[in-house]
Amino acid sequence: MRRWLPHTLRARLTCGLVVLLALSCAAVGIAAVVTLRSFLTDRLDQQLTQAGGTFPASLEHRSPGEPDADNAHVDTRRQAPGTFGARLLHGRVTAAGVVRSGSDTSVALTTGDKAAIAAVPVDGHSHRLDLSALDDYRVKAVTGDDGDVLVTGLPLNGVEDAVARLVAVEAAVFGGALLVAGAAGAFWVRWSLRPLRRVAATAASVTALPLASGEVALPDRVPDVDPRTEVGQVGIALNRMLGHVESALGKRHASEERLRRFAADASHELRTPIASIRGHAELAKLNPGPVPTGVSRALERITAESSRMGGMVDDLLLLARLDAGRPLGREPVDLTRLVLDAVDDARAAGPGHRWVLDLPEAPITTTGDPLRLQQITGNLLANARLHTPPGTRVTVRLRQDEATTRLVVEDDGPGIPADIRDTVFERFARADHTRPGPHGHGAGLGLAIVTAVAAAHGGTAEVRSRPGATTFTITLPGHRPGSG
Repeated sequence: MRRWLPHTLRARLTCGLVVLLALSCAAVGIAAVVTLRSFLTDRLDQQLTQAGGTFPASLEHRSPGEPDADNAHVDTRRQAPGTFGARLLHGRVTAAGVVRSGSDTSVALTTGDKAAIAAVPVDGHSHRLDLSALDDYRVKAVTGDDGDVLVTGLPLNGVEDAVARLVAVEAAVFGGALLVAGAAGAFWVRWSLRPLRRVAATAASVTALPLASGEVALPDRVPDVDPRTEVGQVGIALNRMLGHVESALGKRHASEERLRRFAADASHELRTPIASIRGHAELAKLNPGPVPTGVSRALERITAESSRMGGMVDDLLLLARLDAGRPLGREPVDLTRLVLDAVDDARAAGPGHRWVLDLPEAPITTTGDPLRLQQITGNLLANARLHTPPGTRVTVRLRQDEATTRLVVEDDGPGIPADIRDTVFERFARADHTRPGPHGHGAGLGLAIVTAVAAAHGGTAEVRSRPGATTFTITLPGHRPGSG
């Protein structure tokens, strides 16, 4: 039932208006037809009362053996054409006739007609009688002077014709009124709902905005709001909400900018002391004198941790620069050579894994920053190596068509649980407790750099994972000859 209902508010209001008007017209039409039928029937009853039994009484002078054509004694004076008369004696029709324009009043009644006439009550009231030889009649039976029953009737065809004409006129008038009212109602509803359409347009423009991050410029507020109307009140509430949202987004953007500046400044400032620590540790290790074993071990840890901290600082600085919209290099890059070198490095770092290459015969090139694209490939392979057990098969694929270039890294390791799958590209995301490996520690910035560098190249980074199949897909714009 609901699928047949209009979906839009404008259509529902218009249909509701037309339906209500149609019900009103039907009620008026039915009342008019019933009133007219009752009025005309009462007129017939009055005429029957005035006619009395004069016409059927004159039929008793016709002998039963006389032919119907002999109407010498039939009194048709002051009788309307179509008047029916019948005389009954002892419940049997002895004579019957119909007033016509000529002198012939004969009528051929069937046995059923005679039985119906005999069944008319002699109660002084008018009744409806359906005769097969004639039309429907309104009849009245009275008692004659000779103990007989005189039945007088007038045809109902005039009443039915008048009612039929009224129904036709009502259908034409009401039909035209419904068409005009429907068109006018649709126009009026459309005009009345203009403020609501402005509210919907403003809300739709807000939903099309990227509100997740960055500076957001909200659209103009709903114009011409009237607080006296329900739609105006909705528009005022929406404008107030947009004001609050704009203020909150502005504060969030300012906070993000402060955080980016802090990360960039902190990363930049930390590079020098970290390099100094690393240098002093290396210098201490080069001391020709005897160094206690504990001190030597401490110097090695200081060197290792300072190197790891330096890499983390470099990653943070890169992310801060990418967030600030710093442009990357734009030059042709041989992705095939880049992938070959990255797999060789990964094979040397993780000899326990099975490294498989799936490359097309022709070299694949794209346009971008070679150092950052190399970093993407290295991070993906390092992620597969660190978070899968030895013996895992890692496959690297390259594909290119006219529109896109795709780098795919797939492994048959334990997979990424669904509860953290949507956060693997976030900064400082750690999956060490879910994808065990021999080296379960890292800064958690590798995949964040992957997605940030891909976005800076106009591409995307995606992951699909289930036990036995984890696939990272980097999609970049296709290489255009002469670009870069």
